[in-house]
Amino acid sequence: MSDIVKILTAFSERFNQDLEKCFPPLSGVENRAVEAMKYSVMNGGKRLRPYLLCECASLFGVSYETAFPAAASLEMLHSYSLIHDDLPAMDNDDLRRGKPTCHKQFDEATAILAGDGLLTYAFEYLANALEIRPEIRLTLVQMLSSAAGAFGGMVSGQTLDLYAAPTESQKEDEAIISRLEEMKTGRLLRYACEAGAVLGKAPLDMRHTIVVYSRKIGQAFQIADDILDREGDPKLVGKTLRKDDSQHKFTFVTHYGLEIARQKAKQLIDEAVAEISIFGEHAENLQNLARYIIERNH
Repeated sequence: MSDIVKILTAFSERFNQDLEKCFPPLSGVENRAVEAMKYSVMNGGKRLRPYLLCECASLFGVSYETAFPAAASLEMLHSYSLIHDDLPAMDNDDLRRGKPTCHKQFDEATAILAGDGLLTYAFEYLANALEIRPEIRLTLVQMLSSAAGAFGGMVSGQTLDLYAAPTESQKEDEAIISRLEEMKTGRLLRYACEAGAVLGKAPLDMRHTIVVYSRKIGQAFQIADDILDREGDPKLVGKTLRKDDSQHKFTFVTHYGLEIARQKAKQLIDEAVAEISIFGEHAENLQNLARYIIERNH
């Protein structure tokens, strides 16, 4: 196991222990939605986005304890998106991280409510984070809502993913694929990195560097996911694969082919690693994480 995988594993163990405390047990029938929320958010995962947020914050001297509420709220919001993404009306998946998806473990109505619950709880939790100064909390709430929303955010990306189709122009097709990735996957990855910089009151030039890094790893991450859908091991990936072609999804792989997609991903990672070299040895984990993104098997 590589050093970055060990670091991610150790971070996930600590983060999961703290995240579970965000969901105190309730009594009554209404607790069913909370159970489904907790089931989904605690259902494994690499915790890549929380790690990025905390690691970027650490570049500017921010502790894990201070960054945790922002990281937890981000993971709640990300988990809501996965619940809804798996629903029959969307991607119609039975497995997520090797376990039944929320609507399979509970039922479709409960899954919808659980997604709604995680989305709203994410902002409630972040807004109440006394570890973070009020003006920074306000900035993070605005940034997260924009990243998740319907005006160039994750909802826009999901809409494009559902309805985008190839055109007769290669240039236009490439623009659509780029926009889809930027909104559906890239916006939350960008938020994770940029929020760390905001927490650390980073100078604008350094914040810009972090954003450029996030965009490059975001594109590479999506390409890696597209490749895994085509040739990954379902047991390792933990979800149904080979769906992009059968559902006629518009992806980097379906457009460029496997080899060109791999080349693009490697180039993006090389550029991301170079971009944050200005931070010296403090950027080593982020550089290794960038390389891991295209080497992972799940």
